[in-house]
Amino acid sequence: MMWSEKYRPKSLLEMIGNEEAKESFVKWVANWTRGAKPILLVGPPGVGKTTMALLVAKQFGYDLVSLNASDVRNKQRLEEILNPALGNLGLLGKIMIFVDEVDGIHGRADFGGVSALLQILKEPTVPIVLAANSESSDKMKDIRKASVTIRMMPIPPRLLRLYLESILQKEGESLRVGTLIKLVLDSRGDIRSMLNSAQALVGGFEPQTEKSFETTDVESAVNAFFKARSRDEAMAILFSLRMDPQEKINAFYSSIITSHLSKNDMSEMLDIVSEADILYGRIMREQQWRLLRYLDSILVKLYRKDAAVRYSQYNLPWPLITRLRWDGKAIKDLETALSRRMHVSRSSFATFYLPYLLRCVKNKTLEMDLDPAQTEVIQKELSSAK
Repeated sequence: MMWSEKYRPKSLLEMIGNEEAKESFVKWVANWTRGAKPILLVGPPGVGKTTMALLVAKQFGYDLVSLNASDVRNKQRLEEILNPALGNLGLLGKIMIFVDEVDGIHGRADFGGVSALLQILKEPTVPIVLAANSESSDKMKDIRKASVTIRMMPIPPRLLRLYLESILQKEGESLRVGTLIKLVLDSRGDIRSMLNSAQALVGGFEPQTEKSFETTDVESAVNAFFKARSRDEAMAILFSLRMDPQEKINAFYSSIITSHLSKNDMSEMLDIVSEADILYGRIMREQQWRLLRYLDSILVKLYRKDAAVRYSQYNLPWPLITRLRWDGKAIKDLETALSRRMHVSRSSFATFYLPYLLRCVKNKTLEMDLDPAQTEVIQKELSSAK
C-alpha cells in the first residue's frame, strides 16, 4: 500500500499544519445554518483540502456528496447528482456537498453547470464546501463573491521533516539526512508528493525531482518497474515517473510488444495497457481529470516478478521493420500505378479500391499483369488475411 494512503489522517488532530484553517473550518461547520455562505478552501495540491473536508464531515455526522469539475460543467449532470440530495433532506439524513477542483469548471466545456452551481451557492439548503488550487483567475470572481474563503498554506519544512521521520520510523526505514532534507524541500509543502518519493527511495528507486521533470529517465523507470521486488515497490516507481500520461502508456506498450513473452502474458499485458488507454481517452474526452489518479492503479497490474520486459522506445523487431520497409515500397508503387489508371488519388485508391482488389484476386475473379515484387506483396497480404 502507498504510504500516502496508509498514513492518511483519520482525524483532524492527525493533520499537520494549517491550524488556523482547521479552526475556521470547524467553527463554520459547527455554526452552520440554512442560507449560510459556502466555504471555499484554497491551497496548493497535497496540503489536505479534500482530507479536511472528509474528516470534518465525518466528525459532525454528515454524509459527504462529492463532485468534481467535470460533474459541475454540465447542468443536467449537476442536477442529477444534487436534486435527490437537496430535495429529500429528511430521507437522506445530514448532507454536505463537496466540490473539488472548482477552479477548473470554467471554459468552453461549460454547458450551463456554472450558472446552476452559482444559483445553489446563493441559496444553500445544506453545507457546501468548495476546493480550489487557485483563486486568482477572473473566472473565479463569481464563486469568490458567493463564498467565504479559507486559505491553506503549504506545510512548513520543519513539520514535514518531523512527519516524514515519524513515518520512516514506523516503517523501520531510514534515509540520510541530506536526502531527507532534499525530499522535504523538493515537495514544496505537498505531503503526498513527499511520501510517494520517500517510499520510492527506500524501495531502491531514485525518483526524479520537479527540476528534472521533462528529462525523466523513462528507460530506467520502466526497467526498474519490472525488476521491482514487490508490487508496492512497482507502484512507488509508477508514482515517481513524472511524465505525460499518454507517453507513460506508450512507453509500457512499446516495451511489452518488443519483449520475448509468452502469448498468454503478452495478451494479458496488452489488455491492461488497453484498459489504461481507454481510461485516459475518457479523461481527455470528458475532461474528468480526477480519474487520472486511477491510471497508475491500472498500470501496476502489468507488474510480474522477474518478467522478461525491458524498455524499448517504440522500436519494432528487425524482421518486421524489414518487411514493412520493402512491402511498403511495393504497395506504394502499386497504388501509384493503379490510381493513375483509375483516375483517382492514391489515398482514395488505398482506402476504397485496394481492399476490393485484394478480395477479387483472392477469389480468382481477377487477373492482373503485375511485376514479381507487387505479386509477392499481394500474396503476402492474402496469406496474412487467412
